[in-house]
Amino acid sequence: MSLAFTFPGQGSQKIGMGRELAEAFASAREVFEEVDDALGQNLSRLMWHGDEDELTLTENAQPALMASSMAVIAVLRSEAGFTSADHVKFVAGHSLGEYSALAAADALSISDAAKTLRTRGKAMQHAAPKGTGNMAALLGIQIENAHQVVDEAAQGEICSIANDNAPGQVIISGHAQAVSRAANLAKQAGAKRSMLLPVSAPFHCPLMEPAAAAMQQTLSELEVRRPSTPLVANVTARPVEEPDAIKELLIQQVTDVVRWRETVLYLSEQEITTVAELGTGSVLTGLARRIDKSMNAIRLETPEDIETFLQDQ
Repeated sequence: MSLAFTFPGQGSQKIGMGRELAEAFASAREVFEEVDDALGQNLSRLMWHGDEDELTLTENAQPALMASSMAVIAVLRSEAGFTSADHVKFVAGHSLGEYSALAAADALSISDAAKTLRTRGKAMQHAAPKGTGNMAALLGIQIENAHQVVDEAAQGEICSIANDNAPGQVIISGHAQAVSRAANLAKQAGAKRSMLLPVSAPFHCPLMEPAAAAMQQTLSELEVRRPSTPLVANVTARPVEEPDAIKELLIQQVTDVVRWRETVLYLSEQEITTVAELGTGSVLTGLARRIDKSMNAIRLETPEDIETFLQDQ
């Protein structure tokens, strides 16, 4: 098995996330306690028993998803001595998932990842005044046609590709009216469906420039080590290992496209046969299966998932 680990982004959060692991494994509990301590907040209680709207707030969802992913990493290590450095050829994460991937590859501490994601979440939430921007999903359209649609819809405003997720699934972001125009134009360009997304801000577009500036300051003070496993970056869909280059790409990522389709294709080109999604949900598992039907895409979320995975090693 030639293996890559992937880590989910915002939207996968749910009440109860990570609780089964924490109840079953001391190593998982320690991860959640470390994140709680780093943030000075009982985030784990919010994750397991809290209000869904509060969990969905960007500043909570981002560190929560990282914590859930890192709990899986901790269990793999404690139960089987299974580490990214020894068993995984690449790591990659969808948007905030890049921070989880870096923590999994020992380039970031869990505490630093939690605090940085809290800063990132707040900065992204407040980068554009409420109502200024929006995002939409364009389904059944290819990326080339989506580029034409956003260019035509912009009309002097910002409208751009945010996520190239998979063949026929493109997310766009920008000024609210421009995104609405693009959603309508997409149907004329052959999209099977287009829909506005219930998001709190227009992520991964130039409207996030204030958040990118905030992250530049934050990352300049952050210790990023050389990852034990190469990170395939969102911005380039290519591996990166130099700490300064990683920091620069994390800044660019705030306003740039998440090139997830190309990321999975790169993994396939490198003869990765299994892509495992660690943490909450199965969004990336589904995308991997759409991008490359020959790839074995699995998720590691529950104790049962982990047990089955380790039995196959």
